[in-house]
This record gives sequence, structure tokens and C-alpha cells, in this order.
Amino acid sequence: MNNSFTIGGQIVDLVNSRIFSGVVVVDDGKITKIEEQPVGNTQYIMPGFVDAHVHIESSMLVPSEFARLASCHGTVATVSDPHEIANVLGKKGIRYMIDNGKKVPFKFFFGAPSCVPSTAFETSGFTLDADDIEELMASPDIYYLSEVMNYPGVIHDDPELMRKIAAAKKYHKPIDGHAPAVTGTDLQKYVGAGITTDHECFRLAGALEKISLGMKILIREGSAAKNFEALIPLMATHPDKLMFCSDDKHPNELVQGHIDELVRRAIAMGYDVMDVLKAASLNAVRHYRLPVGMLQLGDDADFIVVDDLRNPVAKQTYIKGELVAENGEPKIKVVETAVPNIFERPFLYGQDLFVPDQGRRIKVIECLDGQLITKSFLADPKVENGGIVSDVENDILKMIVVNRYQPYTPAVAFIKGFGLKRGALASSVAHDSHNLVAVGVTDKDILHAVNLLIEHTGGVTAYCNTEMVAVPLPVAGLMSNEDGYEVAQAYQNADALAKRLGSTLYAPFMTLAFMALLVIPELKLSDRGLFDVTKFALTSLYEEGDPC
Repeated sequence: MNNSFTIGGQIVDLVNSRIFSGVVVVDDGKITKIEEQPVGNTQYIMPGFVDAHVHIESSMLVPSEFARLASCHGTVATVSDPHEIANVLGKKGIRYMIDNGKKVPFKFFFGAPSCVPSTAFETSGFTLDADDIEELMASPDIYYLSEVMNYPGVIHDDPELMRKIAAAKKYHKPIDGHAPAVTGTDLQKYVGAGITTDHECFRLAGALEKISLGMKILIREGSAAKNFEALIPLMATHPDKLMFCSDDKHPNELVQGHIDELVRRAIAMGYDVMDVLKAASLNAVRHYRLPVGMLQLGDDADFIVVDDLRNPVAKQTYIKGELVAENGEPKIKVVETAVPNIFERPFLYGQDLFVPDQGRRIKVIECLDGQLITKSFLADPKVENGGIVSDVENDILKMIVVNRYQPYTPAVAFIKGFGLKRGALASSVAHDSHNLVAVGVTDKDILHAVNLLIEHTGGVTAYCNTEMVAVPLPVAGLMSNEDGYEVAQAYQNADALAKRLGSTLYAPFMTLAFMALLVIPELKLSDRGLFDVTKFALTSLYEEGDPC
């Protein structure tokens, strides 16, 4: 390993908003000299990219494998919220992520999850209380309080949640937000609690209101939630208030690109190059006070080399002076990892999915492609043998959430928007408690798909009676311990089968995973039943009032 060298080119100094010709001297992973001088090399040396908010678990890769894929796109660091694995394994899961991340030359900055579980209306493997957060906040390995999803708790001064926020303030660590559709006096109180960022904006007006109150806006472009087009106009008016993030990105898309994609898109749209590059690195480094080099004297040698500043593609990626990726190929070695998990779920049977007809209309979740929010409406159910079944003709399909920690009866609802014509999809990635979630055209298909996951103790699967693709995820039912590129190909195969079965969604598995997330409006399903997010309460599947 050679962490001492000299490199020349056009140096992109984001701190001082200038570009100049010169050489950078690296000694033992640190920048020891920067000399401004004419050089023959026209390549650009620039700070590496930072993902300002990501759940590593959503890549279905352990941190060490995520690093191998992301570094090829010029990413040198992530601000990582481990609340997915914390919902399954608690503090042990957080420590697992930190320890695995330290095995590779990549900069992971983990937060303490503020909402484990995200609500009291679902079953998770663990609960993190205020004492747990206090303990985590005291650790130098924890950089911030992760997204405060329980915004009603902030608005109504929930004592336990306010203790968690107080712990972050005590240790002078930033507090991340999560407040979709919160406005007015409620938003003022939420921001007034000390919450500084939001990555859930999907409309320009909502983002501007949050900026006016002092929040930073993270422009998100993940596998399911895509808000770049709606929010990128902020780059022209509030560039210093912006960061880029992926939030949740599946492995097949991580192979194709990461934060670099947003950088190229924004520059191609005509936004100022310096502003865009700051949103991709410097703004996050400053906000979270990250020890990530910005091409300044004494910094860690964290930078990338590109040939074209207006279409930056990482030719080389360096972290602490170590070459970690070159020409799209990772230099980080694969490391072995343990497979901790909790999975206490017996197989399902046909009667577990029976929904009796009550002569009433039913409430239906309507998922929206490219969004985490849902709509809801009432529909006349399709009934066979006294039970409500999937109505494939009208794209109203049966959906279930199965408690994976205790052998309880599944919760059942109906959803529109998946478009399946055959088979079923199932996943043990189901935000945020990560019970089993499935959707399908028949009860038999759903049973096969879910029981296959139970057999694997976690994963994602697309199933029909003639074809099946499964991606085992033995690490907490969320991540694979295999080579990241192989996992990406397996997931690509599952995604392709889901679409052959009829799904019209861009990311059907990612969308399915978010149908169990109770903190994003409007109607969702937990293992305890249908949940009305606007009322923040469980609700009946059936229309209220007397049947017609």
C-alpha cells in the first residue's frame, strides 16, 4: 500500500471556490503540500462525493461490500443511518455495521437511530430508549441523531423522544429530520426542537418553507423515492442549503451509479459547477463536521480524479491516500463477515390469509411510482367462497405483513398500483421493523413466496408457479454476506421477474418495502393491521358505518 505520492492536475478547491493548476503532495495518507504551478496534465483533482443520508442496509450489502461498489463512482463517505438493522438487532446491529465498515478503507459515519421502532403500532426486534441513545451519543463512532421520524412526538412533546433529542444536544451532535407534509406551526415547533435537515421533501414549496425556518434540504434520488427533478431548482436560489443523498438504493442501481449521477444531471441542466460539487461533498462535511478531506493542507487525502469537470466520471478514487477504485473497478478487497439474525417465524398456511367478507367496501392502499407516500380509496371487494381475494382485473391485490419475531397471524390489506398479473413478490426488507411483506394475485402464490423467505431466514423473492428467483439475505434478513456484484445481479434477476409478472413499478421491491412504513402518509400496513397515517392510528380494513 503506497499512501505517499505526488499528483498533478487542475485542482478543484471547493473551500475557496477556485480551480487552479498545481500538484498535491500526499505523505502517509495526508496532504502535506499543495503547490500552485503550471502542469501539463489537464485532469481534474476534486473532493470525493459524500452521500448525505443513506441506509446501507437498503443496498442489501454489508458496509464493506457497499464500499467496494460506491467507491467506483467517486463516493468516499456516507452519512449512514443504521436504523434498519437496529430494528432487528438493536445496539448489537449498530455495532456490527460500525465494525464491518472499519474493515475497509472507506469513511462510514453512523448515527444513533432515534425511532426504533418508528411507531408503537408495529413489532420490531428491539426498542432503543432514551438511555440507549444517551449511551450511543457518547460514542465517538456516532456522529449524529438519525432521522426523527416520529414528528407527532416532537409536536406533542413526547417525553421519551425529547430525551433522545436532548442527548444529541448534550454531545453537540446534529439532529436529522423526517417530516413529510408537515407545515405551519407544527413545522415551526419541529424545527424549533433543534432538527436541522429533511430528506422527505417532494414539492418545492415544502422545501422552501423548511429552508425559511433554517433547515438544510437533502435532495434524494433513491431506487423508489425520486425527488431530484422537483427539488433541483433550489440549486439556483439556495445552493448552500442543499446536499445530495440516495436514502435507499438497491444493489443493481448502485452498480450503475451513486451521487455522481446527480452531479452529472445537475451540471447538464446548467447549474453552477461549484454549487453542484459543494452539494455533493462540502456541504455535508461542514454540516455533520465530518473528518473527510477537502483538498486542503493537512487534510486526509480523500479525492477523486476525473477527466471532464462538466461530466465527471471517477477515473481514480483515493481515501486517506489509498487508491480504492480505478476505472470503474474496486481495489478494496472482499472481507469475511458474520451473519447475525433474528427470525422466529413458522411457515404460513392458507387459513392465515383468509379475509371474511362483511358486505362492506374495503379501504385500499394506492401506491405511487417513484414516491413513498400513498393514497387511499374505497372499493367493492372481489369475494370468493365468503372471503375477499385479489381483484387482478382492477389491480387490487392482497398484501400481507407477517410478524417475523413472534408467531402471530398475518395482517392483511389490499393495494393498487403493483400491476401484477401472475405470481407474488415477498421481502423481509419492510421498513422499518422489517417484518415480512408480500403482495400477490392469489393466496397460494403469496404463501409460496413468503414460505420461501422463511426457509431462507430472510431475503427477497419473485415467484410464480413456473419461475422463481430468490435473493437470500442472511444478515438480519436485510443484507447478503456475498460479493456485492453477485448480489446486484441476483437482485436484477428478481426485479426482472417481477416485471415479467406484470409489475409496472420502477422499483417494485423497494416500493413494497415502504408499504409497511407507518410514518409516511397516507395509508400503510403493519404487522398489527392497517394504519391511517393522517390520524396516526390503526384503522379497520372495512368501510366504517352500516353496510349497504
